[in-house]
Amino acid sequence: MGCTYSVHAVGSREKKKNIPEVSIFVPSMRVPGQCDVQRTLRRLIPTDLADRISSLRNQIVLVAEDTGGSAIPELQRALEEYLPLLVGLTAKDHGLQELVEFKWRSLQDGRQEACVANSWFEVLSVLHMMAMLTLTEANSILIPTNHAGSSERVVSAESMRDAVDLLLKAAGYLEFCVREVLLHIPPDIKNRLPKDLQENVLETSFIQALGQGTEMQLSLAVGSQNATLSVKRRLACEQLSYFGQAHYCLSGYNNNNGHGKKHLLFIKWKYLEAKAAAYYFHGLILDKGTEPASHVSAVCCFLAADELLAESKKACLSFCLAVPVTRAPPLQGAMKHLNRKIPETASRKSQMYGSLIDQDKGLQILPDLPEFQQSLKPDDYELPEIDSAWDSKKWEMPGLTLKEHLNDSEEEMIPE
Repeated sequence: MGCTYSVHAVGSREKKKNIPEVSIFVPSMRVPGQCDVQRTLRRLIPTDLADRISSLRNQIVLVAEDTGGSAIPELQRALEEYLPLLVGLTAKDHGLQELVEFKWRSLQDGRQEACVANSWFEVLSVLHMMAMLTLTEANSILIPTNHAGSSERVVSAESMRDAVDLLLKAAGYLEFCVREVLLHIPPDIKNRLPKDLQENVLETSFIQALGQGTEMQLSLAVGSQNATLSVKRRLACEQLSYFGQAHYCLSGYNNNNGHGKKHLLFIKWKYLEAKAAAYYFHGLILDKGTEPASHVSAVCCFLAADELLAESKKACLSFCLAVPVTRAPPLQGAMKHLNRKIPETASRKSQMYGSLIDQDKGLQILPDLPEFQQSLKPDDYELPEIDSAWDSKKWEMPGLTLKEHLNDSEEEMIPE
């Protein structure tokens, strides 16, 4: 039992003219489509349980369609309430794993619809939606607003810390999908999953979330008088490592059209920013040395950082212009600091040590960046306990075999 994917128009919505700002990139957003859960489960489970499952899912569908996914708290609450009921459909002893055909569609293009008769696909889709809503919330709190009486748009340290918490939460959902949920989905279904639910795309997304969390930590360190140069360099190198891994995961996958291409461009942009930051802070530490070679190596780092910064600006423009068109918010935190300091330091230090560089061209070797163990980890996540309504010992209903149920459903569909 099952159905294939189809491409068709789904609920055309009037497009907004404003171009959204993107600080935290949301790789994709999928929302559930209408499916007749209630009729499919009729007589197999108590009517009130089937009604609750159907009602909650329909509520999620309606809110998602009406708001375009913007009603984040309401959707998150409904999804969290739906999961304990959904877990019951995945239990092997209930024998319902492949009975209901669940439909989901992409919110970005509104056309790609997936229909899969597997309850673990529904769990995967629900957790993916919860992760994307969490990333959307993180993005919204990092879009700066004007302070009263000021024309400058500023993101507070508190907002950055809140964003880190949300990023780790989203990473936890996605990592659980890769580690646990995909294992329950049969290979034939797994191979037909939409691209944004494929294993390497999910893995890319949770690594990217960790990279952006480290980016926020670096911004907090740059704004703190207590953070040492060593701490700033370590965070920049960790951020570089995360985005390097994310780029590796995604670049080897055939997902270079549409939203997949934009995702890859975002990671490339952030990778270049992180590398520029890492070389800048590494150069500052090397410049504290007393040997001439240390100063020359520092200058090489500053010049490399300046070049990488210029490349990152081009990468940012490519990302913003890729469909769907977006805007980058005003520079904040670490990148606001680095956009000012890197060109200034590269120019000043190269003039200061120009004679040393001219004396020995052999010293002009860009040093390797140090490697550090990644410190940010996804939040631990586990599926909720199965809803108590699934306790079959309490069920009061006439017995009906699955075969009889299917025959009964077919009879209902025969026209009079």
